[in-house]
Amino acid sequence: MVYYLIFGISCLITMGAQAYLNSNYKRCEKILTKKGLTGSEVARKILDHNKLKDVKVEEVKGVLSDHYDPKAKVVRLSTSIHSNISIASVAVAAHECGHAIQDKDGYFFLRFRHSIIPMVNIASKAGYFAILIGLIFGALQLFWIGIICEFLILFFQVVTLPVEFNASSRALNQLLELKIVEKEELSDCRGMLTAAALTYVSAVAASLLEIFRLLLMARRD
Repeated sequence: MVYYLIFGISCLITMGAQAYLNSNYKRCEKILTKKGLTGSEVARKILDHNKLKDVKVEEVKGVLSDHYDPKAKVVRLSTSIHSNISIASVAVAAHECGHAIQDKDGYFFLRFRHSIIPMVNIASKAGYFAILIGLIFGALQLFWIGIICEFLILFFQVVTLPVEFNASSRALNQLLELKIVEKEELSDCRGMLTAAALTYVSAVAASLLEIFRLLLMARRD
């Protein structure tokens, strides 16, 4: 019963954070900025100001699929962020530019996170199968390999936290410095970015609970 309880709490934390983000996104999507700049215009302005003219801004499909690609040197903005003049568009576009500025400055946690992505991708797939096969066949050693893989994923998520919080801090500074938003609009931008950051915090909490659940199962066996 305790295993199901831990799993349920983990799911609630994840869904709660996602619901909070969606709620803030929908609210901020309806608030139009006084300057009337679209997400793509904001991104271009911030990038040019930081001497990142070589970094492109592209539109991608999806909802909140926005990201910065350090390999291609591209800030990719989802359609609603790319073309709208809302608080949500401005905040998210500025945040992704924050990652581009981190890349330019050689921000340690961004570079380190990027370097361990291949290893984490392997661990996420191998860990799932190791745990599943270990449970089915009672192979405790294989089960422990799966747990180690989960610890690696947790480590990656922890490293992600300073990357995301720092990018948001840079974004807010840029929005004020370049006068992209008025001071009274900054609190809504901060609220939007905080809601997004909480999804990463919830991911860490959910992973901790999952590892705790797996350790209890291993101890029982």
